[in-house]
Amino acid sequence: MNELQLGLLVALVTIAVLLTGAPVAFCLGIVAIGFLVWSDGLHALGFVPDIFYGALDSFALLSIPLFILMGGAVASSRAGADLYEALDRWLYRVPGGLLASNLGACAIFAALSGSSPATCAAIGKMGVPEMRNRGYPDGVATGSIAAGGTLGILIPPSITLIVYGIATETSIGRLFAAGILPGLMLTALFIAWGIFASWRHGYQVIATDVRFTLRQKLEVLPKVGPFLLVIVAVLYVLYGGVATPSEAAAVGALFVLVLVAVIYRLRRPAELWRISRECMREAVMIMMIIAAADLFSYMMSTLFITQTLAMQIAALEVNRWVVMLWINLFLLVAGCFLPPVAIILMTAPTLLPIIESLGFDAIWFAIVLTINMEIGLITPPVGLNLYVINGIAPDVRLPTILWGSLPFVLCMVLGIVLLCLFPQIALWLPDLLMGPSL
Repeated sequence: MNELQLGLLVALVTIAVLLTGAPVAFCLGIVAIGFLVWSDGLHALGFVPDIFYGALDSFALLSIPLFILMGGAVASSRAGADLYEALDRWLYRVPGGLLASNLGACAIFAALSGSSPATCAAIGKMGVPEMRNRGYPDGVATGSIAAGGTLGILIPPSITLIVYGIATETSIGRLFAAGILPGLMLTALFIAWGIFASWRHGYQVIATDVRFTLRQKLEVLPKVGPFLLVIVAVLYVLYGGVATPSEAAAVGALFVLVLVAVIYRLRRPAELWRISRECMREAVMIMMIIAAADLFSYMMSTLFITQTLAMQIAALEVNRWVVMLWINLFLLVAGCFLPPVAIILMTAPTLLPIIESLGFDAIWFAIVLTINMEIGLITPPVGLNLYVINGIAPDVRLPTILWGSLPFVLCMVLGIVLLCLFPQIALWLPDLLMGPSL
């Protein structure tokens, strides 16, 4: 059995194990250990603890639980509702303004939380009922929030980009900078489509019996303004070289906890314990996936599957964009079944040598990969955001939410095409802030 046949066997066994419904970390670990023992015998088990420990022995990993804590504190407060209310008061007279408010709130809350499900839940609880009350079809009301929530893994600080940076040993600061303009581009595409669809179909979207004074428009801003300043400060110290990602995450988490305690009086021990418990659960899950994926990558490398696949693809006499098309299709399919963190950790070590051998930039590819993962968040059978929205509006069927999000999926595909045509959308800001990459 040659390396490519062995790689196909590993892929089939991995898919079969994942279909059992076991946690992703356990699936990857079982497959990796099984093939290592099959290849090298029982003595291969002696390397497993060292690989697990080595995968987690990184100072950069400290930023993951800290950014999760930062987002969890924001998601547990009324910051999302206040952010939504502030935008709605400014845009309520614009045709399609409520839809634009929801999507804008999703983009800003994504920067606060770094989590797609948290963004969907925080904005959707207010936005979905209000849109339905104003006459938006159920599909548009739910699908737009489901799509807007996906911005949580692209707009920094993004856990997905942190994981990619750790897996590929690329600069997390550059990745964060690279995610800003594409994130704004997708937000603009979403809003443009929403306003166009509202105009084209003649939705009743203006609250004619509502008027907000300038004082009412400004009174909510002091509540959400400090949180936005924290995000700006975190990004500034990262790009300015003042602090490492872990140090920036620690300071950001501390300030956010202080803000939710002062502004929203979220200070009871039971509430703080609940936030810490949920954040710890999510952080441990991600850490376990990181360790298991590192073991999986070690197995693939030991069996020479990764190296052989990279050489075979690099030797193909086809246009590099054809290879990129197939990689994107693979990522789209994988995103339908696996969470973003698992896909990045499983595929990045294999795909990055291929990408670089074809002359593509690793930072640029991170953004393309992340947008593919965004699409996976609103496509079945996993489609996590679909289920979050369905939990908010249980009387709206999942197919209705899916069809409502489909135009926004096409916007994401358009975003990938634009990034392929104009890579500087992702690369201009990191090069400006940190100098050209070597």
